[in-house]
Amino acid sequence: MNVKSLIKKILNPFFSPLLNKLSKIESQLEENRISCAKSHIDKIKSLKNYPSRLSDVEFKVFSQWGEDGIIQFLISRVPIENEIFIELGVETYHESNTRFLLINNDWRGLIVDGNKEYMKRIQDDDIYWRHDLTSNAVFITRDNINKVIEDSCITGDIGLLSIDVDGNDYWIWESINVVSPRIVVCEYNSIFGCKEAISIPYDEKFYRTNAHHSNLYFGASLEALCVLAEKKGYVFAGSNRAGSNAFFVRKDVSSKVIALSSEEGYVKSKARESRDENGRLTYISGDNRIKLIANKEVVNVITNEKKIIRKVYL
Repeated sequence: MNVKSLIKKILNPFFSPLLNKLSKIESQLEENRISCAKSHIDKIKSLKNYPSRLSDVEFKVFSQWGEDGIIQFLISRVPIENEIFIELGVETYHESNTRFLLINNDWRGLIVDGNKEYMKRIQDDDIYWRHDLTSNAVFITRDNINKVIEDSCITGDIGLLSIDVDGNDYWIWESINVVSPRIVVCEYNSIFGCKEAISIPYDEKFYRTNAHHSNLYFGASLEALCVLAEKKGYVFAGSNRAGSNAFFVRKDVSSKVIALSSEEGYVKSKARESRDENGRLTYISGDNRIKLIANKEVVNVITNEKKIIRKVYL
């Protein structure tokens, strides 16, 4: 027996009861959060007037911000025939846009992330056998995304697609053609604003922190996503309060959703997540954030013209 195994054998009797107790507490807290969320859902379903902003129906159970509430509102207004979701970019899946759909609404789905350890943890969790969930550890590109989806036996009409890959979000959504989600949730980069239809140029090996130490150079503008949505047959329904996610509904099922322009639905993020060369937070806010990445390149998704950011915004 090696030293590591011996230490584990000695400590296990002491720590196992504690870990079991913590697990029970975590499960109880999760159940309480879900119970509270159900009362919010009842209020959302009984709304007589359409909310002035999607953020008015936000609540959080497992989502990073208030996406759980917005999604519940949208599925109450959009007829869903196939309760299937796909979420791209989930990390450990504890904080995600589809976990509540899986647990509360009993949808089935596919989650994809490039981190193999994260996917292994999910497969070892009770959630994996309690629900119809498939996980796939693969780094997503526009060349492999359709095969990844097809290999999970998902095609055609589905309920929801969520994209948050911190980089090639525009290019990934543009490439997807094996499924036709009724609702799409896609991350946008708020500091790119809502007037310019721009994205980072496609790079299949794009990694946000390597691309620029500030972590601010990624993704696409809201206008770029709205242009793509129009091409793919979707209306823009609005953004979350945090100014990080945009929500789109397929036109043929959007009769109970109010369509917005990018300017009408744009929310400017107040997050101060910029970092210095050593990875420390610098708390740069507002319009000063774009200055940090002024020398990086973006592409206009309408004209395909590439420009340095400072020539677009500064």
